[in-house]
Amino acid sequence: MACPFVDDPVDEGAVFLRRELNLRREVVIKPRIDVLAFPDTFLFERYRFTSQSILYIHNLIRPHIRNITHRSRALTSQQILCVALRFFANGSFLYDVGDAERLSKATVCRAVRKVCLALKQILPNFVVFPGQKPLSAIKEEFHRIAGFPNVIGCIDGTHIPITAPSHNEAEYVNRKSIHSINVQITCDAAHVITSVEAKWPGSVPDSKIYRESNLSDRLQSGELDGLLLGDRGYPCQPMLLTPYPDPEPGPQQNFNRAHCTTRARVEMTIGLLKARFQCLRHLRMNPERACDIIVACVVLHNIATIRGEQQPAPQIEDPDDDPIQPSAMEDGRAVRDTICNNHFRD
Repeated sequence: MACPFVDDPVDEGAVFLRRELNLRREVVIKPRIDVLAFPDTFLFERYRFTSQSILYIHNLIRPHIRNITHRSRALTSQQILCVALRFFANGSFLYDVGDAERLSKATVCRAVRKVCLALKQILPNFVVFPGQKPLSAIKEEFHRIAGFPNVIGCIDGTHIPITAPSHNEAEYVNRKSIHSINVQITCDAAHVITSVEAKWPGSVPDSKIYRESNLSDRLQSGELDGLLLGDRGYPCQPMLLTPYPDPEPGPQQNFNRAHCTTRARVEMTIGLLKARFQCLRHLRMNPERACDIIVACVVLHNIATIRGEQQPAPQIEDPDDDPIQPSAMEDGRAVRDTICNNHFRD
């Protein structure tokens, strides 16, 4: 009879055999998908770019995103770019993108971060105010829209929803009681974004963002010859014209119609930006990283526009107009009256 206090005998041969089998077991690695092998319609739906544009972007940022090692099947720079583009385009949770690309959530997060920082470095190459065309060509393109003279850009603010941050949470609550980043954007007549300010909490009004921006300094210094068109959330200034609050019949109403039709370009540009990159519907990360993603999407939007990529249907949203500015700040009314009387008489 076996003693209950003695361990059962161990079959050392069986243990050795199991160890040998474990050592010899082959590691099965699923092959990663060659994204560029798919047709352009497939790529546009998932990445918002055709294969040629993906290669173009890859060549621009490859030095900034490539992995130094290929150990543990590290992603190639092209794979890193495609993972980030899929996140920007679809706006899914990181783990959803990881499931689609057969990657972990952490890998997706690192890829998005790398691509954001790389695109931020090339921002000055693709976002230039008032644009990369001659000033006369920019003015002519705006003039053809509704006959408004001397326009070099349209300006507006838009709110990008974010998850409530852990620090200074109240500052990010906008007038609609949503946590957001308030982003200032200017554009040209071809929907190319010519400047972006993506750093302000949602509670900050459009007028303050403009007042504190480098753009305001450049316009007030007389460095640029031309006008910005903005809504009534901005003060009317000699270089930033807003519509008449209560237009009289005749020239003032004509002025407002031309102003509204021309300024609609920036509203449509913002709509295209948000439609092209669905991640901007809601960014589930801290404000600093959210701002980097917004800037990255602006650079990608300009690349897509310049290269003639297919445009998604723009999103129609409720206007984000701030309250009308007090008349004491409107030192541009004389300029507005002059343009109104010289160009918009019946």
